[in-house]
Amino acid sequence: MRFLMWAVLITAFLSWVSSQSADVLPGVCSRADRAALLGFKAGIVKDTTGFLSTWTGADCCGGGWEGVECGGVGGRVTRLILQRPAAGSDDVVYMKGVLSPSLGNLRFLEIMVISGMKRIAGKIPDSFSNLTRLTQLVLDDNSLQGNVPSSLGQLRNLQTISLSGNHLTGQVPAALGGLRNLLQLNLGKNFLTGPIPPATANLRGLQSLDLSFNSLSGSVPDFLGELKNLTYLVLSSNRFSGQIPNSLCGLTQLSELSIDQNQLVGRIPAQIGSLKAVSVLRLSSNKLTGEIPEAISQLQNLWNLNLSRNLLSNPLPDAAFGRGLPSLLSIDLSYNGLDLRTVPSWIRNRELSDVHLAGCKLRGALPKFAKPDSLSTLDLSDNYFTNGISDFLENMTSLQRAKISNNLLSSDLSSIRLPDQISVLDLHSNQLFGSLSGILSNKTSKFLEVIDVSNNKISGSIPDFGTVLNLKVLNLGSNKIAGHIPSSISNPAKLERLDISRNQIAGTIPPSLGSLLKLQWLDLSINGLTGKIPDSLLGIEALRHASFRANRLCGEIPQRRPFNVFPAAAYAHNLCLCGKPLPPCKGKDNRKMGQ
Repeated sequence: MRFLMWAVLITAFLSWVSSQSADVLPGVCSRADRAALLGFKAGIVKDTTGFLSTWTGADCCGGGWEGVECGGVGGRVTRLILQRPAAGSDDVVYMKGVLSPSLGNLRFLEIMVISGMKRIAGKIPDSFSNLTRLTQLVLDDNSLQGNVPSSLGQLRNLQTISLSGNHLTGQVPAALGGLRNLLQLNLGKNFLTGPIPPATANLRGLQSLDLSFNSLSGSVPDFLGELKNLTYLVLSSNRFSGQIPNSLCGLTQLSELSIDQNQLVGRIPAQIGSLKAVSVLRLSSNKLTGEIPEAISQLQNLWNLNLSRNLLSNPLPDAAFGRGLPSLLSIDLSYNGLDLRTVPSWIRNRELSDVHLAGCKLRGALPKFAKPDSLSTLDLSDNYFTNGISDFLENMTSLQRAKISNNLLSSDLSSIRLPDQISVLDLHSNQLFGSLSGILSNKTSKFLEVIDVSNNKISGSIPDFGTVLNLKVLNLGSNKIAGHIPSSISNPAKLERLDISRNQIAGTIPPSLGSLLKLQWLDLSINGLTGKIPDSLLGIEALRHASFRANRLCGEIPQRRPFNVFPAAAYAHNLCLCGKPLPPCKGKDNRKMGQ
């Protein structure tokens, strides 16, 4: 009798196993899961990553299918991870197509990451609501459209939702407020509108909230202060208005608070000193008023403070800032209502990496930094500095970017000594004189990528270019430079922008200019150039803007794109240029000219 009972039980068990395994190929993955994956593959019309070319054969769980992982009994797919290779070019590596609803049939899926594919478009399928075991949904940096599906609110196990860098529209769905296990919510870099829904207050476990770079509006809600586990709150680049709620100052675990580039008004809350863990505080590009609160000095972990582009006013809490802020590395107070006159000692005497004090009404000689070798970025633009530029940068041995434009600096350009590793030098709109030989020569650093010395009083000629230059931007416009354009202009092969307009340059345009294949912007206007525009320039396929206006050029304009479709103003006020977009050259066959 006992034997008969066991026989019945074993028969029932085998029948159950058979029923559970009906869709499983022997030793390989579930037929249903394989069909779901192949449905996704069919929705991708072009794949330059090469990932989907590995999706062949019956066994999707054997390790050969790139990005597919399985677990448990019966060969069920638990992970689908397709991330764009970090070294891939934006233009070359991508997938083009749509997200197939068939992915909603991967009922055992726990992690879905399809990110950085750039050209996967269409809507997020509603069938994803079937993925009840899903803990991570990451669809960043694609071209997805439509709304964020409210049905995602049914996936109660979700811990991460990251949909940033798409083309999603509509509002943040209130249904997401039901995801009590959610730790990270990133909907940044989309086109979302409307307010932050009140249901967000239910996400008590939330650690990271990023809604930046959308068009969200309304006030920054008080209830965000109830999300006590938040360590990362980024609402940058939206249309939030009203005041900064005091409740945010109760988020004692917050390491980053970024609500810059909005329309916030009022004062910075005095309670801001309660954010003991905060290391990054960005409140820039709003309409904040009043004085900078002394309480900021209490932020022991703060290394990045950006209060620029507001309406903040004097006085600075210099004494408190001098005693506090032990971790500070980066400070930006640019373009407020501040009248500092001199760079405060608590800035000059610190070991800072980034100092931005543009438009702070600084004057006199350039400041002496106690530890210049720590500086990586320095912006003192739009002030009233008059002297001290010659040896100012020399000891800043880590400096990469220097902007001291639109001041009253009067010095011989050739006397300015630059640190070896500098990559960006912007001295435009000063009163610099002398020649270019000091910054453009065979000794020019191979790290230098941007030079802007436009709108000064520089004279002499353009020197020959070295062969190791990595320049991408060269702006010499609005000076008193004479002579010819050297044929070595082709040496900085990475050049993307060249402006030598409004000078006294004569001679012809060298054909070697056509070797600058990456050039996008070319301005030779308002000089004394003669001869014709060389046909060699037709090889610059990246060119988007060019101006040859107000020279003494003559002859036929190169009759291929983009030169024959640039506006006529780009060629106006020359000696005798002709051909599209100007009138035909005399004696030329009109039909040939139109080709």
